[in-house]
Amino acid sequence: MTTPEEDDPMRRRTLLAGAGGLAAGALAGAGPAYGAADPIRSLGTALLNPPIENAEPVSLDELRRAVAVVRSSFQQAKYGDVATLMPKVLARTMATRAELDSTDGVAMANRYLAELYTLTTELMIKVSDDRLAWTAADRALQAADACGDVLTQSTTRRSWGIVLRRSGQADTARQLVLDTAAALQPSLHRGPEHLSVYGTLLQTGAYTAAVDGDRDTAKSLIAEASDAAARVAAGPYATAFNPIAVGLYQVSIARVLGDSGAAIEHARRIDPGAIPVVERRARYYSDVARAFHQWGKPEPCYRALLAAEQASPDEVRYRPAIHRITESLIRHPNARHFPGLTAFARRTGVPV
Repeated sequence: MTTPEEDDPMRRRTLLAGAGGLAAGALAGAGPAYGAADPIRSLGTALLNPPIENAEPVSLDELRRAVAVVRSSFQQAKYGDVATLMPKVLARTMATRAELDSTDGVAMANRYLAELYTLTTELMIKVSDDRLAWTAADRALQAADACGDVLTQSTTRRSWGIVLRRSGQADTARQLVLDTAAALQPSLHRGPEHLSVYGTLLQTGAYTAAVDGDRDTAKSLIAEASDAAARVAAGPYATAFNPIAVGLYQVSIARVLGDSGAAIEHARRIDPGAIPVVERRARYYSDVARAFHQWGKPEPCYRALLAAEQASPDEVRYRPAIHRITESLIRHPNARHFPGLTAFARRTGVPV
C-alpha cells in the first residue's frame, strides 16, 4: 500500500531530481578532484546529464562560428573557456541537428558534433579524467560515423585509440590507429588534409608503441610520419601537421622510453617561438619539464614549468602531471633556491 507521499507527483519529481544530482556528483567526483565551481567539473556533469529539453536550434552558419570559437579556445590553451563554452555549444548542435531536414545538413551537424566531442576528449585526457574521456570519445565516434566524412572518422578513431591506450589496451589502440592510417593511404593524393591526418595517426601510433616499450616500432612509425610531414611542408597548403609537430612527438616518445637526455636533445632542435599554436607551445614546455624531472634536473625543470605557465596559465593549472612535478619540487632539498616556487604552486592550485 502506498503512502500519500509516494502518490504525490511533486514529491516523486523532487526525489528523482535529488537522486539524479547525487548520482552525477558521485560519478563526476570519481575522477580528479576539481573545485566546486570549476568549469571542467561542470562540463563533466553536462556530459553525464545531457539536457532533457533541447536548447534553441541555430543556423548551420551560426553553428560553424560557435564551433570555431571552441576550437580556437582550445588551440589557445584556454581550457577553462573550452569547458565553459562546450555544454551550451553541444546542446545547440544537438538541437540544430534534430530540426534539420536535409541529409547534407544533418551530416554537417554530425560533423560539428564529432569535432566538439573530440575536443572534449582531448581536454579530458589533459586533465587525466579517463572515464569522461571514454564517454566523449564514444560519442565522437557515433557522430563521425553518422556524418560519413572519412577525415572526421579518422580523427575520432585516433582519439579513441588514445583513450584505449590510457585504459591499458595498448595493443588494441595501436592496431586501431594503424588500421585507420592504412585505410587512408589510397586517398593521400587527394590533398594535404588527408596526408595531415595520416601523419598524425602515425605519430599517435609511434607514441603508443613507445608507451608499450616497443622502441623499434616507435622509431619506424615516427620516421614515416616525418616523411609525411616533409611532403606536407613542401606543398602549397599549411596544415596542423608539419615537421615541428613531429619534433614535439619525438620529445614525448624519447621521454616515455626513458631517454631523458634524448628527449631534451630533440627539444633543443625546436624553436618554441616557431610553434604557432599556443596549446602545442605550452605542451612543448610541459614535456621539457617532465623530461628534466625524469632526468633528475630540478632547476631546468622549474624553468620549463614557468615557461609553460607563461605560454598558458591553464596548462599548469589543470594538468595533474604538472601538479605532481610541482609537489616534488616543493619537497626538494634545494627548493629554497627556486625563486617564486611557492607562489607558482599556489597559482597552480598545489598545496604548499
